[in-house]
Amino acid sequence: MKFFIDTANLDEIREAYDLGVLDGVTTNPSLMAKEGITGEENILKHYKAICDIVDDNVSAEVISTEFEAMLAEGRKLAALDDKIVVKVPMIKDGVKTIKALTDEGIRTNCTLIFSAGQAILAAKAGATYISPFIGRLDDIGSDGLTLIEQIVQIFDNYDFETEILAASVRHNMHLIQCAEIGADVVTCPLSVITGLLKHPLTDSGLEKFLADYKKGNQ
Repeated sequence: MKFFIDTANLDEIREAYDLGVLDGVTTNPSLMAKEGITGEENILKHYKAICDIVDDNVSAEVISTEFEAMLAEGRKLAALDDKIVVKVPMIKDGVKTIKALTDEGIRTNCTLIFSAGQAILAAKAGATYISPFIGRLDDIGSDGLTLIEQIVQIFDNYDFETEILAASVRHNMHLIQCAEIGADVVTCPLSVITGLLKHPLTDSGLEKFLADYKKGNQ
């Protein structure tokens, strides 16, 4: 399973990368705004700064919603760095854009997936990744993990090469359950990744080991 961090904060990206388990980064306009990154030039510079930290897989989202504009924007983003994956929304013109970018050899991430049907369309268009938002489905009383299960089965049935990127992952159990189901990738906040380190028995065990060492070396 690949671990992506869902943020535009450079310090958080560096911390996750330094841990040695980070495979990529996902961002969106909301995350950029949260970091105070506004204006096209500043946003493009920030994407490049992210690329300079990580090894690959930096999802950069188009803002346009019409085919020609999305295509042009996607090409511009992809030209920034070979690590860029163009993030495109699941709308009709978005599917067309994914197909066109794929035909040009540009990797894509189809975002805002909330149904198996949407996932199939994105995969048929050649998306590199599809991003089902499991936390947002949970918020409205649906089961986001059930959607991941459906997509895994469908993609296995037809050997789709598109990778399933579980997004809107809110907590450690989301991540563990996505791993059990067979999602290819999870993207989540830094706190979810570092949360995997924690267990009270690890803490108490280490405390005892150190205490015993200290007693034996006085």
